[in-house]
Amino acid sequence: MGELKAICISAARGTQKTEVAQAELKTGWGIATDAHAGRWHRQVSLLSYDKIREFQEKGAQVGYGAFGENLVVEGFDLRAFPVGSRFQVGGALLELTQVGKECHSHCAIYQSMGECIMPREGVFAKVLKGGHIQKGDPVTPLPPAKGRPYTAAVITMSDKGACGEREDKSGPLLKELLAGAGYEVVETLLLADEQAALEQQLIRLADQRQVDLVLTTGGTGFSSRDRTPEATAAVCDRMARGIAEAIRAYSMTITKRAMLSRAESGIRKRTLIINLPGSPKAVRETMEFLLPELSHGLDILRGTQEECANG
Repeated sequence: MGELKAICISAARGTQKTEVAQAELKTGWGIATDAHAGRWHRQVSLLSYDKIREFQEKGAQVGYGAFGENLVVEGFDLRAFPVGSRFQVGGALLELTQVGKECHSHCAIYQSMGECIMPREGVFAKVLKGGHIQKGDPVTPLPPAKGRPYTAAVITMSDKGACGEREDKSGPLLKELLAGAGYEVVETLLLADEQAALEQQLIRLADQRQVDLVLTTGGTGFSSRDRTPEATAAVCDRMARGIAEAIRAYSMTITKRAMLSRAESGIRKRTLIINLPGSPKAVRETMEFLLPELSHGLDILRGTQEECANG
């Protein structure tokens, strides 16, 4: 069990957070009086007390709230918990949604110290159950809820789609099919066919949001701009090429042009990444073949199932 060392809020975005003695957590929103609260996945930010102390020992003269954190927790390393973990804080309940964050602009702390710990050590949560909290409240970590749905993200790769010249139909279709199969689709993205941009998003979704599944659509052909397979292979720790091979074999029963697909599939940490074709028709056909077989592999990646067995 840990302890809530500090509560910090900011009245306006872009201003430093200041410490308060107590606050009200609002279900599905965050701290009621904090400018960064809202109906998104980063409703509350948390930072381990020990990480702040380590930073102070390096010579940083900073107080609570300087890193942009809402809650300072003593007693355990918040980054050690996987996404989906829950925390009982007083009478409120939080669920971890992201570990670390991308830093778009260097803050005042970075300018003076050459680094900032929040992008590396901070975590984010959403409020499952609201309630009153105050400094000194116990903080109890809880495991992810049993039976929680698989989380997924969808990325459409299309130059014309990204610049508004073509409507993206495959991405919304994938979201619909995943939701119909019981997945929680946490993000959908539409990107130009740029390998570096795709790699950055795949890394973020696997490392920070820790989604179970990322499906890409498009960018798997012979065009010089088709770089989805290269981006996928570059970020994966291990490949799972049997999935891509099975999709090609199935698609070959529909069209011989499926042999021209260069799609890849692989694993980064505990996230499965699969490249799908770009056309809505091919997406639907592939998902009808793919979805019934995914759950066993995703359970193994989650650690809820240990052995492969025949279905």
